[in-house]
Amino acid sequence: MDKLHWGILGTGLIATKFATGLGVLPDAELTAVGSRSQATADAFGDTFDVPRRHASYQALVEDPEVDVVYVATPHSLHRDHSILAIRAGKAVLCEKPFTINAAEAKQVIAVARQERRFLMEAMWTRFLPAMQRVRQILADGVIGEVRMVTADFGFRAPLDPQHRLFDPYLGGGALLDVGVYMVSLASMVFGPPSRMTGLAHVGETGVDEQSAAILGYDGGQLFLLHTAVRTETPQEAILMGTQGWLRIHSPWWCPDTFTLSIPGQEEEMVQLPYEGNGYNYEATEVMNCLRAGELESTVVPLNESLEIMRTMDQIRAQWGLRYPMEKTAA
Repeated sequence: MDKLHWGILGTGLIATKFATGLGVLPDAELTAVGSRSQATADAFGDTFDVPRRHASYQALVEDPEVDVVYVATPHSLHRDHSILAIRAGKAVLCEKPFTINAAEAKQVIAVARQERRFLMEAMWTRFLPAMQRVRQILADGVIGEVRMVTADFGFRAPLDPQHRLFDPYLGGGALLDVGVYMVSLASMVFGPPSRMTGLAHVGETGVDEQSAAILGYDGGQLFLLHTAVRTETPQEAILMGTQGWLRIHSPWWCPDTFTLSIPGQEEEMVQLPYEGNGYNYEATEVMNCLRAGELESTVVPLNESLEIMRTMDQIRAQWGLRYPMEKTAA
């Protein structure tokens, strides 16, 4: 595979960011885009010089020139669109959160394994150079055993009931949109939690506008997170260990700088800029896996994506927050 051919399913903001990221990769070609109308497919195609423009998602996944599909639709559609692409024989990179809940995630994973097609959640943060270095520092025990982590990701969006952030039918709310970054970080550092507690403010549209949670682990470790779509937060993460701490500077979810602090030693600031807009790194991981004949990534394995969805299910259960499609399924 000298060059892999990508198709993007969806034409929204995240699709634009991913297409921009692909543009810096010489071994990737954005070959096709699929939308719900020809007009939006053509507009996206004009912006990114995409040769093949489809007026339906079905046509995109059936395009014989496409090797791998990036699913860039709202959360509530991730399951159906991922399965659509997998059933059509395509490898899939699905935007985070993987699905609405763990039950949906389990369904997508089962189809991918049955069809023997590559599938990965697009948790792009994991692949950035700074986060790769953070994982190495933790593995080397530089700050000792990590005992506590605190992280936040919040911003103030204008209240618009029609926007996906505030629409329960699209899986709106802070936890699924940006809280998933913290839950994924917790999983990366500690694995799945054994207990948790939290509170949320559910706004007038029926989604969580801000929340805070504590995840607990069998060894006594704690992960504190807060997330919001109506409140500005510092967007930092601090990993605290028995021999020191590591502060990932804002915005920690797309980091290029962190500070390593060991008591009795001078603080060390590490700068690791990323190329492009950062979305190119997850695309590179997908292409490396495909060329190696792998069906999933070892950095973001499918079982971990499933556990992350289970954790978010449990957090929402404490709030009594269920999305309309979950109530129907029950």
